[in-house]
Amino acid sequence: MHINELGQLNNVLQRPCTHYDERPEGEVSLLVIHNISLPAGQFATPYVDDLFMGAIDCTAHESFTDLKGLRVSAHCFIRRTGEIIQYVPFEKRAWHAGISTFEGRERCNDFSVGIELEGTDTLAYTQAQYNALHLVTKALMSKYPEIKRSRIVGHCDIAPGRKTDPGASFDWQYYFDLVF
Repeated sequence: MHINELGQLNNVLQRPCTHYDERPEGEVSLLVIHNISLPAGQFATPYVDDLFMGAIDCTAHESFTDLKGLRVSAHCFIRRTGEIIQYVPFEKRAWHAGISTFEGRERCNDFSVGIELEGTDTLAYTQAQYNALHLVTKALMSKYPEIKRSRIVGHCDIAPGRKTDPGASFDWQYYFDLVF
């Protein structure tokens, strides 16, 4: 897997969304792992894609009412099948972290990459997802050498008390064993 000069992964589905902007000056130096499922706990629906593309029908499910007008994105989404969809080039600032801090620096979106895994805090992730995440991580570390083991975190680590993902179901040791 390779990242081109535009910040796009080769051989993955590109679904360019409009929920991003320019990064401020500086190096990409943090990888943030998230989870998402819409509705919560349901997989293989079109709703995550719809959310990131700004086209979610907030009347499609009762839990979607809070999503009305929400503009969020991730650089990539990894489905349970291992399929990778890229929404935002890594060179751009995706809107995934929200209010966040890492090592005293606020606004983690400015210097991070956000990868969403289709899942929940409590259901095990699939082998296909770990394999895909491993490949994306290795490509990111090759392109952005500031991303090291100590700079790969969960959303829960940069927004404690506000976010819990990727949750207890994410096997950090297994993932790090694959990558390192």
